[in-house]
Amino acid sequence: MSYTRRSKDELAARVAQDIPEGATVNLGIGQPTLVANHIPSSREVLLHSENGILGMGPAPAKGLEDYDLINAGKQPVTLLPGGAYFHHADSFAMMRGGHLDICVLGAFQVSATGDLANWHTGEADAIPAVGGAMDLAVGAKQTWVMMDLQTKQGQSKLVQACSYPLTGIGCVKRVYTDLATLACTPQGLEVIDMVEGLGFEELSALIGLPLKAA
Repeated sequence: MSYTRRSKDELAARVAQDIPEGATVNLGIGQPTLVANHIPSSREVLLHSENGILGMGPAPAKGLEDYDLINAGKQPVTLLPGGAYFHHADSFAMMRGGHLDICVLGAFQVSATGDLANWHTGEADAIPAVGGAMDLAVGAKQTWVMMDLQTKQGQSKLVQACSYPLTGIGCVKRVYTDLATLACTPQGLEVIDMVEGLGFEELSALIGLPLKAA
C-alpha cells in the first residue's frame, strides 16, 4: 500500500491533539512552534517560551506582527488574555524547577530508550547552540520530540544509540514524526500510530530497529 507523509502542519496538529487541558507547555525552536497554531481555542493550555513568556498564543495575522513580542526563535507571537512576559532568569527557573508539564523539541537523533541529541551534529563547521535545550529536556515532566523520521539522506533519526553529542539521557517519552508516533521505553520503541497505508514491518525496516505495538 502507498502512504503519504504528514505535512509540518499535520504533524503539529497531531502533537496538539495529545496536549491535555490545563497543561503548561514549552514549544522549542523550529517545527515545534507550529503546535501553537493547532491548539483548540476551547482548550486551556499555557504556552511557555524560554525568553520569558507564559500564555503565548498562535502566530499573529500577516501585517499585525509586533517584533517586541517574540518567541525564543525570534518569531513574532501573540499573547492570550492573562498572559505575561518576564525576566529570562525567571523563565529558566520555571524550566529547571519542574514547573513545565511538557516540552516539545526538535532533534537530530533520538535513541530507542529516549536519549536526546538536538544541539550539535559534531561537524567541524557547525555552530553549536544548546540554548535552553538541556534545561528543558530534563526539567519538564515530559519531553516530546517532533521531527522528520529520516534525514535528507534517508537515514533514520531514531537510532539504537545516538552518535551525536547528547542533550539529555533517557528524557524523551514520545516521538512525533511525519510517518508515525512512537513511545521511547526502557524496553525500546513502541508504536502509538502510523500514517494510513504504512505497514508495521515497513516502518520497522525504515527505522532499522525492532518495534512493539503500544
